[in-house]
Amino acid sequence: MKFLVLGGCGIQGRTVLHDLASDEKVDGVICADIQFDELSKIADFTNMDKIQTVSVNAKDVSALTNLFKQSDVVIDLLPKEFIKYANMAAIEAKVSIVNTNYDYHPEKLDALAKSAGIAIMPECGLDPGIDLITYGYAAKKFDELYVLNSYCGGFPEKKACDNPLNYKISWTWRGVLGSTLREGRIIKNKTIIDIPAERQHDESFVHTITFPGLGELEAIPNGDSVYFTNLMGLSKTIRETGRYALRWTGWSAFWRPLKELGFLSDQPVKGLDGKITPIDFLDKFLGPQLEYKPDEKDLTAMINIFEGLKDNKKIRFTSTMLIERDLDTGITAMSKGVGYTAAIVARMLATGEIKEKGMLSPLKHVPAESFMNQLKSRGIKINEETINI
Repeated sequence: MKFLVLGGCGIQGRTVLHDLASDEKVDGVICADIQFDELSKIADFTNMDKIQTVSVNAKDVSALTNLFKQSDVVIDLLPKEFIKYANMAAIEAKVSIVNTNYDYHPEKLDALAKSAGIAIMPECGLDPGIDLITYGYAAKKFDELYVLNSYCGGFPEKKACDNPLNYKISWTWRGVLGSTLREGRIIKNKTIIDIPAERQHDESFVHTITFPGLGELEAIPNGDSVYFTNLMGLSKTIRETGRYALRWTGWSAFWRPLKELGFLSDQPVKGLDGKITPIDFLDKFLGPQLEYKPDEKDLTAMINIFEGLKDNKKIRFTSTMLIERDLDTGITAMSKGVGYTAAIVARMLATGEIKEKGMLSPLKHVPAESFMNQLKSRGIKINEETINI
């Protein structure tokens, strides 16, 4: 098997490279990026002989297509603005592709992917990704499902909380800033509620949960949960659903006034030289202050809660997962959740364990038990509990 990793030098990409290069069944990995200095961070514990580096313009579909033809499956870890170029190159090259970003309109490329005889698997990282695989797995435990709430977030261990945000960067700071401007869609008491991006951190939409071993965490609306209950055929019967980002408490209280004052605006500030926007300033000014030190751990916590009927009994099924940074290698908890998921599913496509073609979804097409076993072999365990309610 040979794989191509777009954006292989990023935080998540390096974890994918390490995972694939450690597999004796993998013959080689092409790392495509624009610079390769960061590969030194995995060189001491990775079989670098299997990794080939290639510079690529991610908007050049022709160049991407030629590169794709050199692999069995592509893993796309580039920012979401490049997904259309990568998907079109996959179709032209007739090579399946895994992506970690949301894709709320998969029907657009389904016919093209099927005609090319390939699979396009978006939403295949941590969140979205592991959560969606859990959705499909958990739904089979119920005759009727009424409640589906999903929580996930990355944040520092307590001793690394040395700034007013109680937060440090385990993916991209610009991405984090963008997530504070994400519209939400939830269901409460069978009623769909649309949450505008500017109200995402309002007290009326934010609540807290208790996570085993961590204590109280803040839950912030995070995207369109109704889309996934529609995909599962549940939206007419579901009573409550939501997707929430987790942070240490106080996160929303920090961002709420800043958003009201326009600190996340992408419009240039009048009176300043150049086209400096508030969000550009926050990106460049705060980002360097929020980096992890080598001896600090990031944590990734996920909890999915399902309620419904099984054999005429009301039950609650809960799955929890907590990932910690590996200080020996420096591999972050967040990159384990994203990178391992993408690498595992890419292997499933390459080996034919996933046979379907077209636009696929982790919710429907990833074999959950096999996937969870492979996560467990990498030190990530998902705990499950079922109780009568």
